[in-house]
Formats: sequence, structure tokens, C-alpha cells
Amino acid sequence: MRRRNFLFVLAAVAVMSVTPAIAGKPAVYTGVIDGVGAGGFDVVAYQTEEAAVPGDETITASHDGITYRFASEANRAAFEADPARYAPQFGGYCAWAVSRGYTAHGDPEAWSVVDERLYLNYSKGVRSQWVRDVSGNIAKGEANWPTVLE
Repeated sequence: MRRRNFLFVLAAVAVMSVTPAIAGKPAVYTGVIDGVGAGGFDVVAYQTEEAAVPGDETITASHDGITYRFASEANRAAFEADPARYAPQFGGYCAWAVSRGYTAHGDPEAWSVVDERLYLNYSKGVRSQWVRDVSGNIAKGEANWPTVLE
């Protein structure tokens, strides 16, 4: 790894919470807006519009005890028909962090859709690291999930 990349990764890790997950950590990250998944962004729009679109606080649906916001009634209906397709993977925590065995918050503006699944990352810089080995990072994340919540 080039020195510059190594320093970037080291700095990103230092900024993120690198401590092991604390027992009782919620399965879905809602820290941006308490109780609202994906920071209030419309999780369907990532796939239909290929964009991070803020949801409307009056158009909502709940899944697994978490409220999601949508930009349109059509997007809410799509989510309600198949929430597993649209809800962020790894509970909306940073996919790169989960692939490394810990959690960090997911930024709804640092996202990727892979095989019709939404993955959030801590930042766009961290996402640039994650996309270097998407399939490998997804496999590692799936192996670590949900034990990183313990």
C-alpha cells in the first residue's frame, strides 16, 4: 500500500470509533435523526433515481421498529412491498467498518448500490477504500454481521 493511502486509512480509522461494538448496540444506526433510518434519506431513491434524496417527514413507513422517510408515496409503496431490498445493509452502519469487524456510523451521502442492495459508508473517502474490493468487503461484512453489535 502506498504511504499516502496508508496514512489516509490510518487517519480514517483514528477518526472513526474503532472500539469493539458495545453489547446492546442497536441493529440499525439511527444516530443522524434519532429513530429514523438512513438519516432521513429515501432508501428507495438510491436505486430508482441513483441519488441520495432526502425523504419527506410526512411520508414514512416502519420496518423492524425503525422509521424510514420517502420522497414520494410511490417510493414508500415500493419499500413496503420489499423492505429487505431497500433497507441499508448492515443496519446502515459503515459497510467498510463492518467488513473490518467494528461499527462506525453510515453517511447517507456516501453510498453504493450493489446487486440491488444499499450500502452506506462513514464518508466518501472511506467509500473510495471500500469500492476497491466490493465483493470481498461484502463477504467480510456478512461474516462479521451481526457479531459486531455484541
